[in-house]
Amino acid sequence: MTRKHIIVFVLIAAVALVLGLIVNQALRGKSNDAAALLDAGIVMLPQQRQVPALDFLDQDGQTFSTGQLKGQWSLLFFGYTFCPDICPATLAQLRQLRTQIPEQAWNNLRIVLVSVDPARDTPEQMKKYLGYFNAGFMGLTGEPDTIQALSNAVSIPYIPADTSKENYTVDHSGNLAVIGPDGTQRGFIRAPINIDKLAAQLPRLVGSE
Repeated sequence: MTRKHIIVFVLIAAVALVLGLIVNQALRGKSNDAAALLDAGIVMLPQQRQVPALDFLDQDGQTFSTGQLKGQWSLLFFGYTFCPDICPATLAQLRQLRTQIPEQAWNNLRIVLVSVDPARDTPEQMKKYLGYFNAGFMGLTGEPDTIQALSNAVSIPYIPADTSKENYTVDHSGNLAVIGPDGTQRGFIRAPINIDKLAAQLPRLVGSE
């Protein structure tokens, strides 16, 4: 092997070593990021999941399509205004989030209450209820089949209630679906929410795109 060949070999080996270190550092960084998100209750899907085209009514009585979720990050919480416990507690925590994350991150985030009780949750009722939290939350209601279709699509389950019973309640998940600015589902936020850990990690997520 000539001296020239040796020099070329050494240079190739050096470049390979540097590239290996860069890739390793990048993978380690991604692993650390994923672990930090998971510790905050944010579970990212291995692949983005499409959200079907569905139409709802918002709290102002205006038609809102799932396609309009594009443009910013959204957190979908499936609950209802007559919920006695988990819904007001979760929405209060999400209101607190507003005071714990940078304004830029909050402005890139939409928090949506999707009603699982459309029989009672009219747009007027949702607007009144969400007004108590004074945090700019959006409310969506619609036909039972439409709500069920969205629930199934993002894997946030609930059990439709027997509305013939007086003062009925609705069994539903406390998890939130994370929707990216391209309108696809990116993951979940697991209940119960640890608001301090969530506030520490969520700005990194919503600021990534």
